Amino acid sequence: MRLSFGQQMQMAQKQVLAPRMIQSMEILQLPILALQERIEQEMQDNPCLELVEPEGEEGAPIESNDSSDDSERELIVEDGDNANYEDDFERLVNMAENLPDDYEERSRPSQGQMEADADRAHDQMANMLARPESLADYLHHQLSWFDLSDELRRMAERIIFSLDSNGYLKSPLEELIPPSPVELNGDAASYRRQQLELAEEALQIVQHLDPPGVGARSLKECLLLQLRVGNPFADEMRVLIEGHLPDLENNRLPLISKKTGMSIEDINELWEEIRLLKPKPGADFAASSVPTVTPDVYLEKDENDRYVVRLEDGDTPSLYVSPYYRNLLKQAAGADESTRDYIKRKVNSAQWLIEAIEQRRSTLTRVSQAIVDHQTRFLDDGPEAIEPLKMQQIADKVGVHVTTVSRAVDDKWVQTPRGIFPLKRFFVGGTTNSEGEDVAWDVVRIKLQEIVDKEDKAKPLSDDALVKELAKSGIDVARRTVTKYRKAMDIPSSRQRRDWAADKAPS
Repeated sequence: MRLSFGQQMQMAQKQVLAPRMIQSMEILQLPILALQERIEQEMQDNPCLELVEPEGEEGAPIESNDSSDDSERELIVEDGDNANYEDDFERLVNMAENLPDDYEERSRPSQGQMEADADRAHDQMANMLARPESLADYLHHQLSWFDLSDELRRMAERIIFSLDSNGYLKSPLEELIPPSPVELNGDAASYRRQQLELAEEALQIVQHLDPPGVGARSLKECLLLQLRVGNPFADEMRVLIEGHLPDLENNRLPLISKKTGMSIEDINELWEEIRLLKPKPGADFAASSVPTVTPDVYLEKDENDRYVVRLEDGDTPSLYVSPYYRNLLKQAAGADESTRDYIKRKVNSAQWLIEAIEQRRSTLTRVSQAIVDHQTRFLDDGPEAIEPLKMQQIADKVGVHVTTVSRAVDDKWVQTPRGIFPLKRFFVGGTTNSEGEDVAWDVVRIKLQEIVDKEDKAKPLSDDALVKELAKSGIDVARRTVTKYRKAMDIPSSRQRRDWAADKAPS
């Protein structure tokens, strides 16, 4: 093989995303709250951006990006470093001449407005929720009630702060023993044995704290710790937990009855009592942050009883290019190249953001309306009436690429008469029924749950039997599909669903 250096020309076709296109896709993908944060950040970074005051108020500025008049459009340039900005400069200079003389002074916030904003920020800080008490804080507070030696207290604290969010101690006690010079110079084995006994004693103290079951090292130990004095069934429940917990989980009640001599009725009653215990005693202290959901889209019915999409962007600031920088462009005609280039780029960036927001509004409206028009039966009749829908169908209907639809619905929520749903909720796969009609998988799951709820619990239906029952309703699916959805819906197997107490002659 010959190696050599040289130059050659080659024609190739490839797709390169311009910065303007990338920004447009990013803006489209943002939900309403993230969009507001992005606008606030852009206003801090770009001095050319200013807010449009609500129309009709005294001192409202002139909105300069009205699409009805091409002569008043903001700076629009071609992408690239070598673009010619001269025509856009002339257009911006002419726009600045049409503004009122006292425009800059009127657009400044008044003293009263600044004070009102400061009061509003103070109220928001005052109404912030305090940090909830953690499990470690709760246990540490209880530990202060005990009269313990310093060494034992330190070991108990070490155990408390080693618990996981569910209240379990996953680390072996040997790992909690602190290092000591004794291990280097003295009897290391004696030291570790002494510290291990101290850790066992400290663990016993922690396990007697509230909530019951905390400090357990396994599910079995957690349940046993909750069998406190006063429970009339504690002895029988202890027998089931210690020796037959896997059999209980798999509903092998006849086997338990054979080994323990208890009747199936008694085992069922004890199993119900065991279910009342908490397998995760520390879960109540876990920090639960419920995400704030703000709908991007609202549905309203028009005079023809048709669902019409309305975007919730009232809190989204309307932007325009600052008139101060328009005037500065006129004055910068003789300035150095770096100053002119800086102003050009900032004004250009502001215009790109304004147009990207407007493009987001248009695309999201059209995509949402197409989705709503397809799923009208779902909105009227409920989840059982949802129809199969793919993103490609909406893309073809709106006339955009399927990835644009994906970005438009990503993390967006819609307020409907039936509640708030993510827009992705309306995209579902499906199958074909015996009559050749499309049936959404959600409908299959609803029907599957209905069949399981109505079955005879003494003789629950196997997956093969569930396939036959679905076929009677005109839904032909494979057995593996039924198994898949049964597991996804947390429906136990037929053996686990069997009610042995209802079976007079259990096998």
